[in-house]
Amino acid sequence: MKKLEDVFKRSGIPTYTFVEPNEFKALLVSIRTPGRGTIVEGPSGIGKTTSVLRIVNTLDFKNSVTILSGRKPDDLDLIAELPQMENIGLVLIDDFHRLSDIIKHSIADYIKLLADKEDQESKVVIIGINKAGQSLINYAADLTGRIDTISFEANPHEKIENLVSQGEKALNISINIKNQIVENSEGSFHLAQMLCHECCIDAGIIDEKETTEETKSSIEVIKDRIIKDLDKTFFEKAKLFATGPRLRKEGRAPYFYLLNWLSKSNEWSININDKIKQNPEHRGSVGQIVEKGYLTSHIDNHSSLHDIIHYDKTTTELSIEDPKFFYYIKNLLWSKFSERVGFSSVEFESQYDFALSFAGADRNIAESLFIFLSERELSVFYDKNEQHRILAENVEDYLGPIYKSEASFVIVLLSPDYPKRIWTKFESDQFKDRFGDKSVIPIWFSNAQRSMFDETTKYGGLDFNIDLDANQEISRISSLLCQKIQEYKQKNKHLT
Repeated sequence: MKKLEDVFKRSGIPTYTFVEPNEFKALLVSIRTPGRGTIVEGPSGIGKTTSVLRIVNTLDFKNSVTILSGRKPDDLDLIAELPQMENIGLVLIDDFHRLSDIIKHSIADYIKLLADKEDQESKVVIIGINKAGQSLINYAADLTGRIDTISFEANPHEKIENLVSQGEKALNISINIKNQIVENSEGSFHLAQMLCHECCIDAGIIDEKETTEETKSSIEVIKDRIIKDLDKTFFEKAKLFATGPRLRKEGRAPYFYLLNWLSKSNEWSININDKIKQNPEHRGSVGQIVEKGYLTSHIDNHSSLHDIIHYDKTTTELSIEDPKFFYYIKNLLWSKFSERVGFSSVEFESQYDFALSFAGADRNIAESLFIFLSERELSVFYDKNEQHRILAENVEDYLGPIYKSEASFVIVLLSPDYPKRIWTKFESDQFKDRFGDKSVIPIWFSNAQRSMFDETTKYGGLDFNIDLDANQEISRISSLLCQKIQEYKQKNKHLT
């Protein structure tokens, strides 16, 4: 009698419900080609490792197969030693993306050597997440033409339906929500197994039935049960990633948005550089945590994130490791999640929180403000930080919209030099009409005579006392600006 856990398996290689992915035959030919390296890449849970092992068990490699994993500390030394070994047989390296750069580089050179020799006694098969092939080529560009990269994609509905049908046959049952399970599996064999397993539990089916029995489940009930169960495992991990090294309630939530973008990806991974191009309003926040290495450090410093998410700083590819975690974030009610995490707002109409307008003589103060506010994960327009983007642009056309509307607030450093400069006159012409919109924050220097800017006294601003410690004044002003933007976002909150 067949058992539920053996039919709809939530881990391990399927016994009764194996379905060949579309890439299966190309993978078979590549694996049985001597010497030539094989890279199997794609999202987690769609059958990569299962397919490789299925093929290996049908070929003549049975007695000379070594299976290693980048996840297992005990395997790392052996993986590192492979390039010094001969006649290694067939070696499978799973979770290749988890290896150190040094080992990846060494393995890349070794695969090239095996291909050049057309080695009949040694072959390496690498299994990794999206862009594993590109990542390997980055370590050895001349690998192109010496390896086969088999890219697994989300499985089509008919493949998922075939899996469910095989399970139905094995247990002698009929699943009433079969079509909904196919839809909700997101192309993942693993998720299909999980949904079918929960459906059978809901129906009280734990063993093969003597006579055909039909389930009477609701897909919403099944999903709700799974999400509640997954929440116990994944909420804290999702919160840890989404808040970054430190929760900034008033910030632009760059880590939160990365997780949200991942939840909407059909490939279970995103290229961050591409996402920034598609969402330029997040360039200042998301771009900063990437460029300054904060994202890499955040993941590296928290081992609890290693099993659910992976970031390749070389390709800027951010990928989901665990299919159950993907299902969890895919089905999150993001408005409630943002509240549970503690963000004031997670959607912004403006590209920048603040734009700085100042005279050149006050650049040191402007830069200090920029650094302080940026570290609070706010997006700040500061011309020096944007010089590479302004190159070859019409400067007035580039700057005009920023001061007119693309920043939530304009911070004006009203020093004695401000009224004397051509560019500050240009900038003030762009934002002068925004005083009435309560979008301009004047900062009056204690040594400045209020003449042409006397009108600013009608509006709330801040004083900068040049006789006090500059760092303390900047810290005080920045803290007030952070409070202002937090209240503004709370008042104008638009939740996804």
